Amino acid sequence: MQPSSSAQTTVPGRPWALLALVVLIGFNLRPFLTGPGPLLAGIGADTGMGYAGVALLTLLPMLLMGGGAFLVPGIQAAAGTRRGMLAALLLLTLGSLLRLVVPDGLTLVLTAVLCGAGAAFIQAAFPGIIKQHFPHAMARVMGLYSAMLMGGGALGAQLTPLLAGGDGNWRGALAWLALPAAIALAVAWRTLSDGAVSTPDRSLSGALLRRPRTWLLMVAFGLVNGGYSSMVAWLAPYYQAHGWSGAASGSLVAIMAVFQAAAALGLPMLAARGRDRRPWLILTLVLQAVGFAGLAFLPLVSPVAWAAICGAGLGGGFALALITALDHLPRPEQAGALAALMQGGGFLIAALPPLALALLQERTGSFAAGWVLHLVCVAVTFVLYLRLNPARYAGALDMTEPTRGADRPASAENIG
Repeated sequence: MQPSSSAQTTVPGRPWALLALVVLIGFNLRPFLTGPGPLLAGIGADTGMGYAGVALLTLLPMLLMGGGAFLVPGIQAAAGTRRGMLAALLLLTLGSLLRLVVPDGLTLVLTAVLCGAGAAFIQAAFPGIIKQHFPHAMARVMGLYSAMLMGGGALGAQLTPLLAGGDGNWRGALAWLALPAAIALAVAWRTLSDGAVSTPDRSLSGALLRRPRTWLLMVAFGLVNGGYSSMVAWLAPYYQAHGWSGAASGSLVAIMAVFQAAAALGLPMLAARGRDRRPWLILTLVLQAVGFAGLAFLPLVSPVAWAAICGAGLGGGFALALITALDHLPRPEQAGALAALMQGGGFLIAALPPLALALLQERTGSFAAGWVLHLVCVAVTFVLYLRLNPARYAGALDMTEPTRGADRPASAENIG
C-alpha cells in the first residue's frame, strides 16, 4: 500500500492546531529533567538526598527513554497511538504535579520515573506522527519540534529558581511544570483521534532490528547525543576548575542551549531543499569538532564561542538525525518505529560518555581528555554518515511486508 497522501493526513483549516501540538509536546519533554538541577541545595536539605540520589532524577528517566523506546512500537500496536500519547501526557502531568506533595527523596525519584515513562513513549511515537501529518514539510516541522525540545529544557532550568522564590519552595516550582503538560494533554485530546494516527505492526521492531542500517543510525545518534550529555554534565565544572564562578560557568550551558535550539530550527529548513541530508549532517560534525577542539586545546581563548559552536553542531545534528531516520521509509508507522529505535539505542549509548569523562578526569586531572574523546566520536560518526546515501535507502531497509497500521490511513474526518 502506498503511503497516505497529504490530503489524507492533514486537516484543512487546522494546521495551526497541529503545529501548536508540536510546540507544546516538544516544550514538555525536557523541563522535568533540567528543572531540579538549580534547586539542588533545597532538595538535598529537605530530603537528605546526596549527589548520587539527585543524579537518579536524570539517570532513571534517561534509561527509560532509551530502553522504553524499544517497547513503544509494540505498545502502540496493542493500545493505539492516540491512547498511548494521551496516557503518556497524563503521566508527564501527574509526575510533575505530584512533586508538590512528595515527602521524601524516594517519592521524588518515583515522580521522575513517571515523567520518564511518559516522555519515553512520546519521544518514540511523535516523530512518526509528524511525518504523517506534515508529509511535505516534515523537515521544517521536525526542526521546530527539536528546537522546542531543547529550548524547553533550557527554559525549565531558568524558570524553576524563579518559581521557587525567596523561600526556596522547590516542590511548588517543580509542580508548576505540570501546567504546560496539562495544556499539551488538552490540545492532544482535541486534535488527535484514533484513525488520525497510524499504528505499527507488532512485529515491526523485530524486523527493523534485523537491518544493519537501524544499528548504524542508533550508533551515530548515540555518539552525537553523548556529546550533548557530556556538555550538560561537565561543561560548567570544567570551567569552574579554571576559576570561573558557578553562575558564570552555568551561563555557558545556557549559551550552548540557545545555539542548540537555533540550529535545530534553522538547519532543517536549509536541508529541506534536497533529499540528501549528508552535507548538512557533516556540517554539524564540523561544528562539533571545532567546539570540542577549542574546549580541549584552547579552553580560555573564547569559551563562549566554543560553547555556542558546539551547541549549534549538537542541536542541528539532533534534528537532522531524526529527519534522516524518517526519510528512510515512506509509511509513517514504519518511519516512526525506526526513529523510535534509533532514539532508544542512541540514548542508551549517550548515557555512557559522561561517565567516561568522569573516569578520564580522575586519571588525568582535567576534562580536556574527555573533549578529545568526543573528537574521536565525531570522526566515527563522520564515517557512518557517509553511508547515508538516499538513493540506497530502499535497499538498506527493505520493508516489503505490509503493516496493519498502514491499512488504516488517516483522513480528515478522523481528526477532531
